[in-house]
Amino acid sequence: MKLMIFGAGFSGLAIARALAGDAAFLGGTTRGALRLGDLEAAGLAPFVYAGGQPSAELGAALAETTHLVMSIAPDSGGDPLLDAFPDSFGDALPRLEWIGYLSTVGVYGDHGGDWVDEETPCRPVSKRSVARLEAERGWADLAARAGVPLAIVRLSGIYGPGRNAIRTLEHGNGRRLVKPGQVFNRIHVEDIGGAVALLARNRLGGIFNVTDDMPAPPQDVVEHAARLMGIEPPPETDFETAELSPMARSFYGENKRVSNARIKAAGYAFRYPDYRAGLESLIRSGG
Repeated sequence: MKLMIFGAGFSGLAIARALAGDAAFLGGTTRGALRLGDLEAAGLAPFVYAGGQPSAELGAALAETTHLVMSIAPDSGGDPLLDAFPDSFGDALPRLEWIGYLSTVGVYGDHGGDWVDEETPCRPVSKRSVARLEAERGWADLAARAGVPLAIVRLSGIYGPGRNAIRTLEHGNGRRLVKPGQVFNRIHVEDIGGAVALLARNRLGGIFNVTDDMPAPPQDVVEHAARLMGIEPPPETDFETAELSPMARSFYGENKRVSNARIKAAGYAFRYPDYRAGLESLIRSGG
């Protein structure tokens, strides 16, 4: 396996770690030169990619790539690789065997707290989720033309070392926002790495929700984190009267419970099946 990760950030590096033992080559991109050292320290051959046609150096690596992971979110200008290869990969990736595209459960939109799965019709609410769904369709077309399997991996709220409710409380920013009936799923970054690694090794295509077993109210997560830390949880704050940025408020406009049955059926066993297991592990590890 020769793996290239476009957008080797929090999730991308977790995927690289999970596949390090399988890969004869690991490469990753970042938007600027400042993070090249971080990627190299993580064992990846680092490349700068900020859109457009890949550089000659990156292009040479892509010519040998067998497994491609796209972890760059579409912006107002669209998906950078879809823009660079609007019709086909041409001769750019002659050895390609599998594509993984990291998307979001936000593409399902609001379902009033009901359960959704991969067969549920998508009706995204936010502009960012609309863009994700458009990118999913673009990647499906591109993969079909290339004749390689595409795994669309829909992720819920990501947490892990350095990015979690414990760290938020440590920094004094913890809030228990309460909106009656509101629930979210979450996913530990190590489970993103593990699930994508399973799909990549087996060259599995299709849509997969990579999310935990326990959709829960967000205030419960903050309370559990506080209990683990041995501190009093912050007081509850009514969502309707809370001061929130438009983006933060928009997250609460989507309410659903997301099933992960399909990725389990594919053979993946979650290391952190709920936020309690994930937070307890972070406390033990100091993450």
